[in-house]
Amino acid sequence: MTHEEHHAAKTLGIGKAIAVLTSGGDAQGMNAAVRAVVRVGIFTGARVFFVHEGYQGLVDGGDNIREATWESVSMMLQLGGTVIGSARCKDFREREGRLRAAHNLVKRGITNLCVIGGDGSLTGADTFRSEWSDLLSDLQKAGKITAEEATKSSYLNIVGLVGSIDNDFCGTDMTIGTDSALHRIIEIVDAITTTAQSHQRTFVLEVMGRHCGYLALVTSLSCGADWVFIPECPPDDDWEEHLCRRLSETRTRGSRLNIIIVAEGAIDKTGKPITSEDIKNLVVKRLGYDTRVTVLGHVQRGGTPSAFDRILGSRMGVEAVMALLEGTPDTPACVVSLSGNQAVRLPLMECVQMTKDVTKAMNDRKFDEAMKLRGRSFMNNWEVYKLLAHVRPPVSKGPSSIHTVAVMNVGAPAAGMNAAVRSTVRIGLIQGNRVLVVHDGFEGLAKGQIEEAGWSYVGGWTGQGGSKLGTKRTLPKKSFEQISANITKFNIQGLVIIGGFEAYTGGLELMEGRKLFDELCIPFVVIPATVSNNVPGSDFSVGADTALNTICTTCDRIKQSAAGTKRRVFIIETMGGYCGYLATMAGLAAGADAAYIFEEPFTIRDLQANVEHLVHKMKTTVKRGLVLRNEKCNENYTTDFIFNLYSEEGKGIFDSRKNVLGHMQQGGSPTPFDRNFATKMGAKAMNWMSGKIKESYRNGRIFANTPDSGCVLGMRKRALVFQPVTELKEQTDFDHRIPKEQWWLKLRPILKILAKYEIDLDTSEHAHLEHISRKRSGEASI
Repeated sequence: MTHEEHHAAKTLGIGKAIAVLTSGGDAQGMNAAVRAVVRVGIFTGARVFFVHEGYQGLVDGGDNIREATWESVSMMLQLGGTVIGSARCKDFREREGRLRAAHNLVKRGITNLCVIGGDGSLTGADTFRSEWSDLLSDLQKAGKITAEEATKSSYLNIVGLVGSIDNDFCGTDMTIGTDSALHRIIEIVDAITTTAQSHQRTFVLEVMGRHCGYLALVTSLSCGADWVFIPECPPDDDWEEHLCRRLSETRTRGSRLNIIIVAEGAIDKTGKPITSEDIKNLVVKRLGYDTRVTVLGHVQRGGTPSAFDRILGSRMGVEAVMALLEGTPDTPACVVSLSGNQAVRLPLMECVQMTKDVTKAMNDRKFDEAMKLRGRSFMNNWEVYKLLAHVRPPVSKGPSSIHTVAVMNVGAPAAGMNAAVRSTVRIGLIQGNRVLVVHDGFEGLAKGQIEEAGWSYVGGWTGQGGSKLGTKRTLPKKSFEQISANITKFNIQGLVIIGGFEAYTGGLELMEGRKLFDELCIPFVVIPATVSNNVPGSDFSVGADTALNTICTTCDRIKQSAAGTKRRVFIIETMGGYCGYLATMAGLAAGADAAYIFEEPFTIRDLQANVEHLVHKMKTTVKRGLVLRNEKCNENYTTDFIFNLYSEEGKGIFDSRKNVLGHMQQGGSPTPFDRNFATKMGAKAMNWMSGKIKESYRNGRIFANTPDSGCVLGMRKRALVFQPVTELKEQTDFDHRIPKEQWWLKLRPILKILAKYEIDLDTSEHAHLEHISRKRSGEASI
């Protein structure tokens, strides 16, 4: 990339003005997006304006449209809702209102509009844009604007960001606010679970989602619910019998609680609503169970945004500014969305049209079509849910058809490991396999700490943190003989290894061992699970999201403490080994001034620049600093060293404090993302395993000796893929236990820009406009 292009990012916005507004229902993470739009806009040289109270503020003008400054968005990252206000607006629906809005923008020279809201808000924006030239000529005729003003504002650029807790917008995997809403719901479900178990109760929980069942579906996956009702897939006609049979079956298997999740828009096949009260009355009347209803309501919109939503909002905000400033009169209005872990730009009206098609399909009772239009991620969730919830565990078949698969945890504990074990065990049983669980990793495999797991063995595991099977960092090589003996003794024909970097290196050792021991020639698959997110072959590891949220919450509290005692800088040490993922992402999510990591070497000059930057910051209204340091980023510039340096250099200007977060970062209960991700990974791994065992069955025994019979299952860009461990060797830096290339390093510049560093923003990585039709036919995303 040339110096000229670098320079272009910083001058891209000179002479331009951007307005940002939030409209429709509020969603956590909107503030992160507003903050990013303001700061990146200012970084490019543009003037940025807040529009308070949504479209109403745009129509009313006056004090509702105010210029934003760098400091005016400080401390808003961790706030829920939207700080600049939102309102339902009737006036903007009328042409008269849009005429007033256009007048307000032209008078301020604003020709770029960033709208953060649901599909209604975005459709309104598109109408506004298509009428723009007519509105201007009317204003000019009425003498409200001059010919010169009209020429200067001849076209309007529009970019939309979808903020909606329902995740009901087609074209994006996640809308801003969805993950946070799931956090709220799961907190409540976990709390209700404990009381329900005390009393043997049935709970019916009603979650938001008038036209979209996403929240209900992911919640039921994340808490192992007995049943879920969603608008897109009404239950069969005899659902009442089926539901009651299912509830009494789980009771007889020893479960003390039943959970039923209902989306507020749930309907039956004829389109008649199914309400939480209807379900309660049914259960009480037919089964006589003590049944309670909880309607979650607006709690779901509340509270602080999750780390995921803050990063999502920040990334989308950056992309929105770039899309606006690169826009020409010919580019269509676009919406910035997320696909896998990539930001993409999609034509606004294609997305709106598809979202409308879903509603139409549902109104016409074409439910299969509605499901397809919702996209792959939604379909995958539904398939896994149906597998785990609606199948009776099989009665054991004859010995010939049964395969034996063992499941184990390796490495350090990570939240979500138990959810992965649960879905692996249950999908294995559903397929008619015998499933064994191994305690204490490879060491337990060598010592024979192995037992058979039945259906209820893993009951209630989804929401439990840590590792219930026990996990160790021991590698298999030195115990090959004992391991081989136990593989034979327990007739193990396949191995599912859930864990971190040791799980991957252990897999490589098993591949080597196949030359010496025939018993090791069985298929195995590694599911990455580690807070460090350092397993080659996967962009995400189970447990990293939970760790990130824990760090983020702590940083919020620390920032609050620093804001209370003016002029204070906190230096915080995060985990991750040599991998800077946690420090970088937590830095983005918590609004840190700097994040020191191993992958981006830094010198004493960089430390000095950061100290000077903080000295400068203390002269503004924002009198606090937050600096993150990954535990192994530099062996000489330790946390103590950096703390001492900042203390010395900051004398008389700010005082410093340090915190080492330690093992608390492994997190307590797993986040919804980790539960859902782990559940899907477990199901996918087990399906692969059954196929591989059948493939390698020769002369009455299993013999797997090909590279593709030992894989890592990873999330790559937009798909879950199986990759042979031997192929991943080239991509690994074994000395530092990290992949050689890591996608999140591209987010580092955003962190620095948002912290007001004069750096180069590499615009070469920017998303280009894609069309939705193409996106549908690609690989399956999670």
